[in-house]
Amino acid sequence: MTVELGDRSYPIVIGRDLLDGHFDLSEFVRGSDCLVVSNETVAPLYYERLRANLPGCDVRSINLPDGESFKTVATMLSILDRLVESRANRDVAVVALGGGVVGDIAGFAAACYMRGVDFIQVPTTLLAQVDSSVGGKTGVNHAQGKNLIGAFYQPRVVLIDTNTLDTLPDRELAAGLAEVIKYGAICDAEFFAWLETNMAQLLARDADALGYAIHRCCALKAEVVAEDEREAGRRAILNFGHTFGHAIEHCQGYGEWLHGEAVAAGMLMAARLSGLAEKDIHRLERLVAAAGLPTRPPAIAPDDWRKAMGMDKKVQGKALRFVLLRAIGDSRVSAEYDDRRLNEILRG
Repeated sequence: MTVELGDRSYPIVIGRDLLDGHFDLSEFVRGSDCLVVSNETVAPLYYERLRANLPGCDVRSINLPDGESFKTVATMLSILDRLVESRANRDVAVVALGGGVVGDIAGFAAACYMRGVDFIQVPTTLLAQVDSSVGGKTGVNHAQGKNLIGAFYQPRVVLIDTNTLDTLPDRELAAGLAEVIKYGAICDAEFFAWLETNMAQLLARDADALGYAIHRCCALKAEVVAEDEREAGRRAILNFGHTFGHAIEHCQGYGEWLHGEAVAAGMLMAARLSGLAEKDIHRLERLVAAAGLPTRPPAIAPDDWRKAMGMDKKVQGKALRFVLLRAIGDSRVSAEYDDRRLNEILRG
């Protein structure tokens, strides 16, 4: 499929057995230089296999430490240092091989180096394949909040080899399913119902089920991004559960709760704040639990909740805004909510 953004449109290629040279990425490289950015976990599994997808290219690499706690300006600067050391020019391509953390940092580095060089996404986790690799959000965390430093910067191509999920730990697979559930909850009731029927197959890594879920999520995100690239309007619905979820990650320390785990609990908090019908809250809770994800947040003091959420990027005029549900598959962004109800939710 294609993310339609005029002269910055790009394809999303999804399939099995796409590494080992079975999809030529060199056509998306203007020069011959490539820097593959990966991490200590993924590179030993897939770096050599990816090199075969870059025939005729001069491929260098850098491996970052693994984990959300390393999603920092310092880590991003290490990529820039590697590009400078290799005397890379403006026709270099930065290739992100890994999960959402790798993709976000590598994309931000590509946006910054020489005011912008080409960027290719090769996501290897479910969360990255269904969400973070598509749409051009790049960046790093700040001590005061998640993803506060970054840029909108679109890739040239997103290559999704679903075989990489075979080596994904069960906890990471479940974390990715939080973002899958999100898409059904915010804009596709039929997909949500499909997930209710097929969650066991997804957890069992059934290739057809995973392929369908990834394709559907990418199609939904591509549609939203094409309509609102820089989150001036509708794109904010993609942050369902994230205002609460990012606060969980910040307050617990990055890495204690995986992003998807925090989003899962955050979606249920947002659903309760929405005034959603109880039957729909129960449907969402059952689906989140069936994915092996937390349905309740950790204990956090209400003042700490509010301080962390105050740095959310949807805040306008110092007022919190939340992605709320009218029904399963129907969402909105609003600053109108019951503050007393919010206090009850934050107190647990």
